[in-house]
Amino acid sequence: MKKLLLMSAMVLCVTLLRAQNDSIIYTAEYLDTVALNTKSEAINDYSLIGVNYGVTYSTVYFNPTKMGAAFRFNPHYFSIMYTHYEKMFGYLPYFGLTVGFSHSHEGVTFDDNPETGYPLGYVDGATNMSIETYELPAMMQIHIDSAPTKIMANLGAYVGYRTSISRSGEFMDQEYAAKFRDYEYRFDYGIVGGAGIAFMLDPIELHLNVLARWSMQNLYQPDYYNETFHPYNTYYYRYANPIDISVSLGVHFQLTKRTGKTNKQLKKEAKEIVYGTTANN
Repeated sequence: MKKLLLMSAMVLCVTLLRAQNDSIIYTAEYLDTVALNTKSEAINDYSLIGVNYGVTYSTVYFNPTKMGAAFRFNPHYFSIMYTHYEKMFGYLPYFGLTVGFSHSHEGVTFDDNPETGYPLGYVDGATNMSIETYELPAMMQIHIDSAPTKIMANLGAYVGYRTSISRSGEFMDQEYAAKFRDYEYRFDYGIVGGAGIAFMLDPIELHLNVLARWSMQNLYQPDYYNETFHPYNTYYYRYANPIDISVSLGVHFQLTKRTGKTNKQLKKEAKEIVYGTTANN
C-alpha cells in the first residue's frame, strides 16, 4: 500500500513539472499584432465659465423688401458665458446649458446704385444705421468630445435692450442721428443659435464660435406714422427684423474636473475606506 501511494505521488510531481515546461511562449512579432482594449476616462458633469470677444455682421430683414440692404461690420462683440454639462439618463454626456451676458450691435447699411451713385434704399432717410444692444442669452448645447477638441452646437433664445443708435444719410433728419424716435422699439428678443469648436487644454478651453441671432422684435411699430417718409399708414404695414452673425474667440476655465474622479468622489471613497459603507455598518 505504501509503495502504491509513493508511486502515485511521483507521477503527480512529474505531471506538474511537465505542465510548467509546456507553458506558451509568445514571440515579439505576435505581441506587436495584439490589440489591447483601452477605455478612456468618462466625462463628468462639469461646469465652466469664460469670456468671448469678436465681431458682428448685421443686417435687417425688411418686409416689404428694401433694395440694397446689406451686411454691416460691427466690431467689439463681447460676452461672458457660464456653461454646465449634465449627462442625460445618467450616461449620455452630450448635453449642456449655457447662459450669460453679451454686448453687440444690430444695424444695416444700403449699397449705392452703381449707375447713379445714390443709395438703393434707406430707413426714414438713413442709409447707414448701427444700434448698440445688451442681451441675456440662454441656449441648449450639444457637444461631442474627442480630446483635445470638442464640437458644439447651440440653440436657444435671448432678451435684450437697445441702448443707443447711430445713423447717417443725406435725406435723414439730423435730430435723430443719435436718438430713438417715439415709434421705435428698444426692448429686444429673439432666437439665437450656432456652432463652434473648442480646444481643451484642461483646465483651460479655447472656444471658437459662430452665433446667428434673429430678432423677433420689430425695429419700429409696423404701422407707424412719419409725415415725411410714411404719411399714409392706415392699411400699409412695414416690418424690420434685425439679423446678426457674431464670430468670437473665447477663453473658458473649467470650474470642475472634465474627466477623472472629482474631489467629491475622492472624499466619498476616503470616507468609505475609513468608516466603511452603509451596508457594512
